[in-house]
Parts: sequence; structure tokens; C-alpha cells
Amino acid sequence: MTEWQAFREPLRVTLTRTVAIALVAGGVLAHWWGGLARWPAATAVMLWPSFGGHWLELWYRNWLRPRLAGGWVVRVATRLALWFVGGVALAAGMRLTAAAVTGLTRPGWRAGWIAGLAFIAVELAAHLALQLRGRASFFNGRG
Repeated sequence: MTEWQAFREPLRVTLTRTVAIALVAGGVLAHWWGGLARWPAATAVMLWPSFGGHWLELWYRNWLRPRLAGGWVVRVATRLALWFVGGVALAAGMRLTAAAVTGLTRPGWRAGWIAGLAFIAVELAAHLALQLRGRASFFNGRG
């Protein structure tokens, strides 16, 4: 494994990527919610996993990971747990935002579990894309 380095990127790059993801995902969600008129609200909701997920990942890579004792198994277990808990927390923010901007709510205890598992799946897919591009990722231990 190579020497650990802090991850940094310009805020402009982060905003461009995360807002673009939120716009696309918001468009899909707006279609499901009932139409194009809900796209701005749906985009605001989708900023939670895109922008919020970026900061969760950044916190892991730059603060938590360097402090972890143990080897690969500890890092993998910690990251999966963080993604699960982070997904649950981000989903709670999404639900509150959706309720505030649209009045739409979908209460239920299972939503948190599903969101946690879904966030793990999304992160694994994103890291697979990084791996295929030869970049630092969860799969090669550099990301």
C-alpha cells in the first residue's frame, strides 16, 4: 500500500460534480413525485446524498482513517459502518427537506435501514468507477 495522503480538491470541482449529480437524481425523483414542477425541490433533497455524502467521505479519508489502528479489515468494517450510519443520517435530512419543501413524507422505520444499505451500494458503485479509472478507491485501499 502506498503512503497515505490527505484528499483535497477545489470547492468548485466538488460543487460542479455534486450539484450535477443532484440535478440528474432530482430529475428522476421529480418524475416519480409527479412532474417537472417538483424538480427544484427534488434537487434540493438529492443534495443530501451527493453533497453531504462527499463531506462524509472526506471526513473519513482525512480525519478518521489516519486515526484507525489495525489493518485492512478494520478500515473496511469502519468504512462500511460509516456509510451505513451516514446513509441513515442523510436520509433523515432528505425526509426533513422533502417535508419542508413539498409536504411529502414517507414515514417508517424501514426507510432508514433501506437508506443505509442503499448508500453503501451507491458508494461501492462510485468506488468501482474510480477503480476502473485507475484512481484511488475503496477497492485498492488508496481511497
